[in-house]
Amino acid sequence: MNYGKHMTASKTASRRASKDRYHHGDLKMALLRAAEAELAENGIESFSLRAVAKRAGVSHGAPAHHFKDAKGLLTALAASGFRRLVEAQEIRQAEAGGDAHAQQIAAGLGYIDFALENPALFRLMFTSEKPDRTVPDLGDASIAAYEKLQSGVRSVVGENPPDDPGAMKLIMASWATAHGLADLIVSGRAERPLNFSNLSKKERDALLSEMMGRQLLS
Repeated sequence: MNYGKHMTASKTASRRASKDRYHHGDLKMALLRAAEAELAENGIESFSLRAVAKRAGVSHGAPAHHFKDAKGLLTALAASGFRRLVEAQEIRQAEAGGDAHAQQIAAGLGYIDFALENPALFRLMFTSEKPDRTVPDLGDASIAAYEKLQSGVRSVVGENPPDDPGAMKLIMASWATAHGLADLIVSGRAERPLNFSNLSKKERDALLSEMMGRQLLS
């Protein structure tokens, strides 16, 4: 038996199986999931397309079908993160009352939920210089997240002109409160003052709602 020929054929079949493992759209999603897992496990500094391809179980050249380079993949991942952030807010809002204040607090809780569940992605979206923020998809996704915040605050303060100083101050204060709490909790800096990890989910929600509610009513 020609073992060399058999092994070559086996490797070829294996490569073909890897290529055929995903349909066109499935490959993109698989790479985004693998990229997020790689980011969470090994951090941004060691992030590479090769490592993502290996994690996804595809050839090292497969990501080039959808992403030019690691920056392109991280940009797409950040855009996906902003869309998921809005989804997390909407999940909380669906569980809250119809009152404008309750809806805005629920959006803030969803913001914090997202950060707690996806800390590495949260940092990529807001503090990393790796994504290309000139890419329209990322710009559109981040603007949509901001517009959700803006519309929520305007529902609390009433219909005001887009450039109304009072409304803009409240929009920035609302964002700063939700984002600041999320960042402090994710980084562990809120643990000592809030004893956050020892609270039940109900207690955490009540504490965070109280802090965000004070800001909205001030």
